[in-house]
Amino acid sequence: MILVLTERELERFARQIMIFGEEGQEKLKRAKVFIAGAGGLGSPVSIYLAAAGVGRIRIVDNDVVELSNLNRQILHWEKDVGRKKVESGREKLEATNPDTLVEALHVTIDENSVSRLVGDSDLIVDAMDNFPVRYMLNRTALSKGIAFFHGGIYGFEGQVTTIIPGKTPCLRCIFPEAPPRETFPVIGVTPGIIGLIQATEVIKYITGIGELLLGKLLLWDGLDSWIEKVSVKKNPDCMDCGQGGLK
Repeated sequence: MILVLTERELERFARQIMIFGEEGQEKLKRAKVFIAGAGGLGSPVSIYLAAAGVGRIRIVDNDVVELSNLNRQILHWEKDVGRKKVESGREKLEATNPDTLVEALHVTIDENSVSRLVGDSDLIVDAMDNFPVRYMLNRTALSKGIAFFHGGIYGFEGQVTTIIPGKTPCLRCIFPEAPPRETFPVIGVTPGIIGLIQATEVIKYITGIGELLLGKLLLWDGLDSWIEKVSVKKNPDCMDCGQGGLK
């Protein structure tokens, strides 16, 4: 499918077209991005992908806005308390870029629904806060052969990696066991930083420029303003991508 940029889009995106050309901008316009979660990570990821000109965003969340969300979930404002997060989020994303088609689904991601919800999306962004769903998304990305962009946060700390099925370690290779469920601390700047790194990875992947975090886990410590990339390896016995399970 060929989508030609309009004069309005050429003007709107002129400064980033200087980076990756009209061809890159057209790739963004054609892209179909699935975002799991409309909270702390999903907010900056979706806002900046819409602002960059991604053509279609499907965002899924089954929660409603609470007052305690507002220190970090910048898609939602105080007037949105009590609303479905996806409805509040769609309103802000459409205001950010009316040319982005936003599909907002207020449903639970589970084993029965995950493949259908992802559908024909080109990639999956993990903006969740629990590992059971992350693992479902990881397996779905592997089965569909599409890229998976993981981000996680805790307090002032965060992590990001980009997973390409068949080329890189999968999420289960990196984190074989899920950490215990808990209500964890978080300051809003952390998902802001981590979400923007995820969005940067998505934009680079779609446009085909730069070096992705392939086989690398980026670690961020905001208290010390410290960032590091560590190498991660595929586990041949991984239960999701190796001999131990899905191939």
